[in-house]
This record gives sequence, C-alpha cells and structure tokens, in this order.
Amino acid sequence: MPKRIMIDGRNLSLEKGTGVATYARNLSYSLRSLGFQVEVLYGGRPSPGQSGLMKEIAFFDSNVGKEPVWLRALRLTQHALTSPLGHEGTQVPMTGTVIRDAFKSRLPYFDAVYNSPDLFRTSSAMYRLLGRMARVKVPIKPDLMHWTYPMPLRIAGIPNLYTLHDLVPLRLPYTTLDNKRQYLKMVRKIAQTADHIVTVSESAKTDIMTILGVPEDRITNTYQAVNIPEKYRGKPAELVEREVEGTFGLGYKNYYLFWGSIEPKKNVGRIIEAYLASGVKPPLVIVGAQAWKSEDELKLLNDDHVRTLIRIDNETRVKRKVIQLSYAPFPLLVSLIRGAKGTIFPSLYEGFGLPVLESMLLGTPVISSNTASIPEVAGEAAILVDPYDAQKIAQAIRNLDADEGLRSSLIAAGSIQAQRFSEEAYAQRLKPLYAKFLRSGG
Repeated sequence: MPKRIMIDGRNLSLEKGTGVATYARNLSYSLRSLGFQVEVLYGGRPSPGQSGLMKEIAFFDSNVGKEPVWLRALRLTQHALTSPLGHEGTQVPMTGTVIRDAFKSRLPYFDAVYNSPDLFRTSSAMYRLLGRMARVKVPIKPDLMHWTYPMPLRIAGIPNLYTLHDLVPLRLPYTTLDNKRQYLKMVRKIAQTADHIVTVSESAKTDIMTILGVPEDRITNTYQAVNIPEKYRGKPAELVEREVEGTFGLGYKNYYLFWGSIEPKKNVGRIIEAYLASGVKPPLVIVGAQAWKSEDELKLLNDDHVRTLIRIDNETRVKRKVIQLSYAPFPLLVSLIRGAKGTIFPSLYEGFGLPVLESMLLGTPVISSNTASIPEVAGEAAILVDPYDAQKIAQAIRNLDADEGLRSSLIAAGSIQAQRFSEEAYAQRLKPLYAKFLRSGG
C-alpha cells in the first residue's frame, strides 16, 4: 500500500489564491508523482447536515444553510470532552455529484479530503490564549503530516513537517499586520517541536537558522516547482494576442505587468513611481487585490500626472497610463503574462518569488530585486535592481523597453533557468526529505 501523506488546505480554500496556495497545490501533485496517497485537511465551515451529500455541497459552497442547533450542540459537547485543544477531522465524500470544473485551477490533487470545522481560526485563537499547540484527529492517521504554512497544529503519533516560507513579519515587521509577539512565539514553538522544518530558498533557510536557532540538520530547502498547464502556456500566440487586446484593449507585447497582492512587501508604490519616471510609452498593468496598507502603495494612481489627456473627435478624454485590475482568472492571467513586454517585480523580500519563474517559463523578460531569495531563483536570467531605489528600477524599465536584443537574451536565459525548478526536479528534492521519516518512499 502506498504511504499516506496529508497536507493542510489553509490557503487552498482562498477564492483568489496566494503564492502559498500555489505551493500547496504543486506539492500535492508532486506527492502524487512520487507514488504517495495524498490527503488534504481543510478547516471550512461545518456542514448543516450529517449526510455525505450535504458535506460535499458544503465543501464547495458556504451558502448551504445554517447548522441545526442540535448538531452544533453535539459538536460543541464533543469538542469540550476532547478539550479545547482537540479537533476532529471527518472525511468529505467526493462523489462527483457536485460539478467542480470551475474549481480546477485551485484544487489540489487529492485521494481523500477531510474537514475540521473552523480548524485554522479556532486553533490560532486558542494558541493566543493558552500558548499551546492544538491536536487534530482524523479517522485513520496518515503516515506523515506536512503543514504548508506555520500553524499551531499537529497530529500526534506521526511525523509533523512544517514549511516556513520566510520570516517576513520579523525581517520586515512594518510590512505585515501580524501581532509580532504572537507570531514570534508561534514560530519558535514550531521550530522547537516540529519533526522537521521545510523552506523554499537558501535565503529563507539562513534566516530560520539564525533567528529561530534551528540546527541545519533539522531544516531542508526544497525550493518550489514552477508549473503552468500546457493548455495555457502552449496556447497559440495569436489567440493570446486576441485575448489581451479584446479583453483589456492592450497591445500584444506592448505593456508591462505586475501581479500579486497590493501590500507593502510587493513594493507597488515604487513600481508605479519608477514606471512613471521611466517615460516609456507602453502602459503598466497591475493585477492584484488590495490587501493591508494598500492605500499608500496606490496613492499615486489618483494624482493628475498619472493621467495623460488626449483628444479624440474634439472631446477630451482621460487615458490612464496605469491600469489596475483587482483580479484575473488564472487562464487569463497566464495570457496577460505571455502578452506582456516585461514583468516588473522588485519585491522588497520574497521567500521564493514564484512570479519571476512563472514569467520566465512563459517567455516574458523580468525586472526584479537583488535581495533575499530572488538572486538565487532568477540567476543570470533577469535584470536585478535595488528594490528601494526607484531610479534604478526606472532605468531598468527604460533599458528593457529600448533593447530588443536584451529582451531576447533574457527570454532565452529565463527558459533555461525555469527548467531548474520543474516538477521533476522538485519531486527529486522532495524524495529524500520524506525518506527520512517514512520506511519506504511510497
């Protein structure tokens, strides 16, 4: 029988996804390729009924009805009997009754799905109150639990691995909303009690060893996999051109692109400042939901000099040089990346920096940062600049815009660099990690 590895679905349930969600999703497919049975533990809302059908429906749609009073009382009683630090996960039947094609781009691979109602929210609240890790029970214990994000949870009696992507709340505390005292307390606890720590770059590994005191033999850098389905990355160029022009009115290979959450770490304010200072003609497209502290990042968008006035048919109209989109579905985002003249991603700090490699895989040249993990991920295949220097970013944009040869050389080098982070290479990095904790590799 294949070994059973469970991962959490904390970030997989987010509607618009995150880099951590991409990590968890790619991990699930790599586990399958290594021959493991993959199980995913979610912490969604409770089902309003005990039937398998209602559990399946509730997993995909929160608008399913309120939990009956008797059922809630039963669950609260069971929870009280097992202590506030105990949680139980039950299997969610995946019969195919619910048509889930609309969720394909964000569902992981799974052989079984479990749900423990409000698991992630309540365990975090109890940790803040009691300072103790909560326990999770499932009907049949997996052989190994891999938490893809730092959480005060564990499954007793099996190896528990935790991925720490970075320590941004400690390195750049002013860029996040975390309670820094509570965060430090939790990651220290995880560092002390985890069977092993996993991270995604040598830069992050060094931070974790230095700040949390994790010995080198208790931490492994696996990097990540860059993976975009062939049906999207292999779409004919003329179809991509029609999509970006028809949907957004953008010229093919005639705009610059940033995508990601609008929050301080992503450096969107300096991206806008540098783009405006560069004086290039192609517009800048920003794709991302506004997150914490986004107002300061976007304040230039409402200034008059961001707009240029043009005359059409004796009417004065406003044409934006910067176009902001709160969201693009994954297939359309892939086309936006492929259709861009360049990606601008000078993040202040990244544990890994997946957008850099996604751009390279899709044949789009990249301007990024010379800090944290980006140099080791990008190699020589991107223009790397000081992310705190808007003038340097602006000069990089001008250079990329004016030099077709530079763009071509970056595209060629990027294709080679991206292959170093293929699914196959990633699986081979994971294999010895799990072999340390399992009697056989699946």
